Amino acid sequence: MAPGPGFSDEKNETLCESESTVYVHNPHLDGMKEDILYHFNLGTSTHNLPAMFGDVKFVCVGGSPWRMKSFIEYIAGELSLEDPKAEYPNICAGTDRYAMYKIGPVLSVSHGMGIPSIAIMLHELIKLLYHARCTDVTIVRIGTSGGLGLEPGTVVVTKQSVDATFLPRLEQVILGNAVVRSTDLDQGLAEELLQCSKDLGQFETVIGNTMCTMDFYEGQARLDGAFCSYTEKDKQDYLTKAYESGVRNIEMESSVFAAMCKLSGLKAAVVCVTLLDRQKGDQLSSSHEVLHSYQQRPQILVGHLIKKMLQASASSRS
Repeated sequence: MAPGPGFSDEKNETLCESESTVYVHNPHLDGMKEDILYHFNLGTSTHNLPAMFGDVKFVCVGGSPWRMKSFIEYIAGELSLEDPKAEYPNICAGTDRYAMYKIGPVLSVSHGMGIPSIAIMLHELIKLLYHARCTDVTIVRIGTSGGLGLEPGTVVVTKQSVDATFLPRLEQVILGNAVVRSTDLDQGLAEELLQCSKDLGQFETVIGNTMCTMDFYEGQARLDGAFCSYTEKDKQDYLTKAYESGVRNIEMESSVFAAMCKLSGLKAAVVCVTLLDRQKGDQLSSSHEVLHSYQQRPQILVGHLIKKMLQASASSRS
């Protein structure tokens, strides 16, 4: 199976190592008079994208619009850019598909749930960064997940995103052909995030593989869906194999996120908190308050990383 139509991962690795720009791999874009980013309600002829987004250095993406608005309010306070209680307009207010917020060099975007939803968002986000001529961009997905062998509330920084057979790959059908793409993430960035957690000393953080599935129920070996054709033992055997292969958490977006960021030359990481240990159950039993506190942990960790990187950048220029 081919690594991708018209280009290879090997070629992209060489480009990404020598350049810090955002890449698109689509010769058809050059012949278009206008590029409409439909699901963002933005476009190259209707908006001055370099003026709006050219200073972006950090992009944080997550499932829900509420979570991403919460993140931009949090990071505004952390960076002392504006009052965290100020109103931050949704840049994508003209559409109900995604939400986007910006403060200084930080962009916060929602991506919905599952691979199809985040893939659509990433196509348009990557083109937006490309049209805006952004450079040296770091992108992080923050979210929630089910853990394996971890206490609830543990934060997992993804080493590799693996599929439901524990292989580090994204398989996609393009023009009827199965195309396999790498799901490697930036290991240096993962280590930086782990160090940030040690600096904070507020919660447990580990680096491990993340299993990305196409489904929340059967695809994740749950017993509580509308349909289930396997036993408790079958479930436990599967999750044990996953753990033994290095999987520490399960979610539904990391594989396409890793693959698309790698192809576009974006320095990327996935940071998800575990809400429960899937080997001990399928449904959430923690209180709303406890779950809310868990969900703050990825944004606290990523916020510390952004602050640290900006301070280092400022020091190097002085």
